[in-house]
Amino acid sequence: MKQRTIIIFVVLITLLSMSFLSAQGEAEAQVKAEPVSIDFWTTETQSDRMATIQVLIDTFSALNPDISINLVPVDENDLSTQAQTAAAAGTLPAIFEAPAETAVSFGTQGIVDLSATRALADSIGVDRFYSGPLKVLQTTDKSGYYALPYHGWIQGIWYRADWFEEAGLAPPNTWENVLKAARYFHRPQDNQYGILVGTKPEAYSEQCFTPIAMSNDAALFDSEGTLIFNSPEMKDAVQFYAELAKYNPPGPQNWRGRDYYMQGRMAMFFYSTYIMDDLALAEVAAGSLTGENFSDLGGTDFDPQLVENTRLAPIMTNKSPAGYGTVVSLGMFNQSSPAERSAAQKFLEYLYTQNAYITFLHMAPGGMNPMLKEIASNSRFQNDPNGIFKNYGAEKMAEIIDGLEDIRTFSIVDGVRIEAASEITAQQIIPQMLYKITQENMKVDAAMAWAEREMNKLID
Repeated sequence: MKQRTIIIFVVLITLLSMSFLSAQGEAEAQVKAEPVSIDFWTTETQSDRMATIQVLIDTFSALNPDISINLVPVDENDLSTQAQTAAAAGTLPAIFEAPAETAVSFGTQGIVDLSATRALADSIGVDRFYSGPLKVLQTTDKSGYYALPYHGWIQGIWYRADWFEEAGLAPPNTWENVLKAARYFHRPQDNQYGILVGTKPEAYSEQCFTPIAMSNDAALFDSEGTLIFNSPEMKDAVQFYAELAKYNPPGPQNWRGRDYYMQGRMAMFFYSTYIMDDLALAEVAAGSLTGENFSDLGGTDFDPQLVENTRLAPIMTNKSPAGYGTVVSLGMFNQSSPAERSAAQKFLEYLYTQNAYITFLHMAPGGMNPMLKEIASNSRFQNDPNGIFKNYGAEKMAEIIDGLEDIRTFSIVDGVRIEAASEITAQQIIPQMLYKITQENMKVDAAMAWAEREMNKLID
């Protein structure tokens, strides 16, 4: 009788467990079945890139019919302002794509979901990432990340190696060599210019300036977090940059000035590896071969020898060698809805899967380099649709990608992350200072004093 009672009890427990699990499954199914819609802010605002991202979203939605992703283009220069506005209004998107410095700035403002980002990193596998880009996005206490690296590029000076060789000039890899070449090739009367550096109050200007400053051992902060911007080393770098700007094409310039180089009217220019496809393919270069962007450029035919005659000087040296690159990240803003949070994590995990990842990177071969180590050597990644890598070779591309491990930034000093430096970059204080000097003729001392005051406002 006792044994029969035990058997009946076990059966009842089993039935109740099955009933509970069934009810739980039905409840989970109801939760999963409830549709959720989230926004994804991307800085890839070109129509062709947005179309590619939309294909990835459509594929994801086909696999996850209850999740809708709304793609929203946001200009990189407007990203910080729009995020602040959205945060105040309580309308932040679930997902953002942003330069690492901007993502860190978002983190210091307390508007990113650190726990969800940490969970995403663990799900993907931290050891699969290049360590350098991860360090750029690591929180101060090193317990997590403000966002995860997705793609990145290396910047240097691209130059006409054939012109330099004919003139007997050394590659533009030192302050002395760069200035000498800029002066030598600057012939505005012939519509030819020595160099292109950014002089508009935009991100490109700081991207040009940073390796120059770092090669002179100039910094924004010391490792204790003390602002040391207005230093002799920084002043020398600012003065040198202002001198280089004299050999620019006329007017305030940004990256668009590459048209002069593409049309054979410029000796060298600062640019990232995004230029690789423009140099190699006529259809990609077409936008830089017209007279639409500059009145003094009449347009020209594509030069198939330009890619062969162009070389890259990725390191700048004065007091010390310095390289520069950037990491573009994917992150998650704080969301009040667990369903939206879960959907954002799931979509980002999808973007890191091999096929989706390579499809995204192939939007800009050479410009978008992978942050997962195994993708760099992946045969499909190396075989981009436009054949860009064939013009440069897999070995050279691997060297460029591996170079991301050693990128330097104002925001990391002696291995210590200075979060305020990222906020300074996000607010574009340095580009505004350079604009004041090169376009408004403000004295260097006055402009640096203005920049220092603006930086102190942020720190305070």
